[in-house]
Amino acid sequence: MNNNKILHSISAIFNTPDEIMNAAKEIVKAGYKKFDIHTPYPVHGMDGAMKVKRSPLGYFAFALGVTGAILALLLMYGTMVESYPNNIGGKPLFPLPAFIPVTFEVTVLLASVGTVSAMIIIFFRFPNNSHPLHDTPYMKQVSSDKYGAVIESDDPNFNFDEVKAFFERIGAASVEPIYYDEEELAFKPNLFDPKFLTGLAIIAITVSALTYFALNKLMFMEPFNWMMKQQRIAAQSPSDFFKDGFSMREPVSGTVAKNNMPYLYADSVDLAEKMMVNPLDVNDENLEIGKVKYNTYCSPCHDYYGNGNARLNGQFPNPPSLHTDKVRNWKDGRLFHIITVGQNTMPAYSQQITEKERWQIVTYIRALQRAMNATEEDMK
Repeated sequence: MNNNKILHSISAIFNTPDEIMNAAKEIVKAGYKKFDIHTPYPVHGMDGAMKVKRSPLGYFAFALGVTGAILALLLMYGTMVESYPNNIGGKPLFPLPAFIPVTFEVTVLLASVGTVSAMIIIFFRFPNNSHPLHDTPYMKQVSSDKYGAVIESDDPNFNFDEVKAFFERIGAASVEPIYYDEEELAFKPNLFDPKFLTGLAIIAITVSALTYFALNKLMFMEPFNWMMKQQRIAAQSPSDFFKDGFSMREPVSGTVAKNNMPYLYADSVDLAEKMMVNPLDVNDENLEIGKVKYNTYCSPCHDYYGNGNARLNGQFPNPPSLHTDKVRNWKDGRLFHIITVGQNTMPAYSQQITEKERWQIVTYIRALQRAMNATEEDMK
């Protein structure tokens, strides 16, 4: 034993996976508690052989995850209910199902980042980066093609001669003591160490400078600018070429976009009612899609049954009922026209709903009208 140094552990080198597996079992069987096994790659079954207990790191992850979920929900509740209670389409101010994805993401983010931080700072005593095993011949061997075991000197059953004899008895190829180095002994965790803070500042400044250079300079140099500099006009930017100063131009008069026939009766509801006929059959598919679209776009104002009982809490004028004699006597073309171009305070939905879907909504409205105004003949 070296009397001038403090002993950390006694190490043993083994040549095969079977030998290190047997060594781990023998160490546990001998009653040693403070020991570790090192292999150049994961050895299946080693955790069981070492009788490794569950790491307390999981409790940190659980606590941080729960904290993240609570903070996310409180933030969204405070924002949506207390600070900015906007009524959107009559929906609840705090729709929990819609907030689950955000809550999940914040939970995972805080749990993962916080757990790694706790592992580095608490378990690894960051910014300490030294360990008695580092840079030892033992570590070099177990990082290459050997298998090693160490029993630490603070184990309750530790005895220098007994541990050395124990390793030799279970077949170790070599046994060597490992001592603390001066850096390890002198280290005291201090996140505010000037050297550490200086290192962090240098890293932060370097990363910021490189990021700025990459995003603001490098990406605009040839050949990394990806053709950003072209003879073109950016959307919504002013133009010196056209007299009106606008870069965005109206389509050439009379042109028709592919698969997008223009609506011919935008200026005449009477002509639309006279000329247009619902081309769809009344079947389950059209009624189901019409119901979905109606509930999405129409029901916030007209309610789910077309009675005009809006869910907007008075923030928008209530529309008339769809079951009045006037509306029921309208032809399908007029309903389609109103959905397409809007009416009074009702906006146009031609951009949000396809032509077929508008006809499916008309079909569903007819079903609602017939259901809510059923005759004796319909009941048979």
